Amino acid sequence: MSIIAEVPGFLQVFADGSVQRFAPEIAPASAESFNGYKSKDVIIHTSKPITARIFLPDTTTTTTTLPILLYFHGGGFCIGSTTWLGYHYFLGDFSVASQSIVLSIDYRLAPENRLPIAYEDCYSSLEWLCQQVKSEPWLAQADISRVFLSGDSAGGNIAHHVAVRALRNKALDVKIKGLLLIHPYFSSERRTQKEMADGVGEHVAMNDLFWRLSIPEGSNRDYFGCNFETEEMCVEEWSQFPAVVVYVAGLDFLKERGIMYAEFLQNKGLKEVRVVEAEKESHVFHVFYPESEATRLLQRQMSEFMKSY
Repeated sequence: MSIIAEVPGFLQVFADGSVQRFAPEIAPASAESFNGYKSKDVIIHTSKPITARIFLPDTTTTTTTLPILLYFHGGGFCIGSTTWLGYHYFLGDFSVASQSIVLSIDYRLAPENRLPIAYEDCYSSLEWLCQQVKSEPWLAQADISRVFLSGDSAGGNIAHHVAVRALRNKALDVKIKGLLLIHPYFSSERRTQKEMADGVGEHVAMNDLFWRLSIPEGSNRDYFGCNFETEEMCVEEWSQFPAVVVYVAGLDFLKERGIMYAEFLQNKGLKEVRVVEAEKESHVFHVFYPESEATRLLQRQMSEFMKSY
């Protein structure tokens, strides 16, 4: 069977529509404390299926309430899992650093499940949180009035779209206090200066490949999930949008798009939009090097943002 699309070492798509993924090393969940936290896998939706991993920090008292971070992994909507070793260690350590409960979502992947399915799956995790917060023992300390959305690359894109939908659903019994987007993945039909520069053809081709595999067939890069400038929200809705911090990496090809996203939000009148740069780092360095000093700094910066809300 011929291969029609390939991300070497991660993904092959065949002519008959079948997909083969090559996952890196994964980490099992453990109810035993490790490095100050424990983890547990839960089912968000049985038939779709959607699962998640909860990271719970060790605390000295069970009466302390903890904020919640919903995290959406990256991978161009086509690969990735919260079970990957890098995500497991990063999020477990972050739960300790921030003293928060982390709920990391494994949503359905493209091209078998094209957008907006990832948005729908990840939004359903918010609904699950509302339904389970009083019955799931690992959420006993959860404060649903202090919920934060985060994710890297495609996961940062997802966090934005989940926030938009949550803003429009007044019946949702959670309060989203902020978004923490790490190296967010956006695009458009119009190329940026960096995307038209010499020597970047491979980067552009790889990003285009992921978009081609993930957006609905017949759509282009001005699809609403790809191009944030097509977001249709009124002035009142933008005025209620949560605080946002965008983390960019100096060596990341997507840095330009991340800054453009932050500027777009600022122009919409958001009260709080920050950009934080890791100057000498590459795309999703925190996943590849979860114990690096740059990753520790990122965790501290994210913790400080959450504590300010």
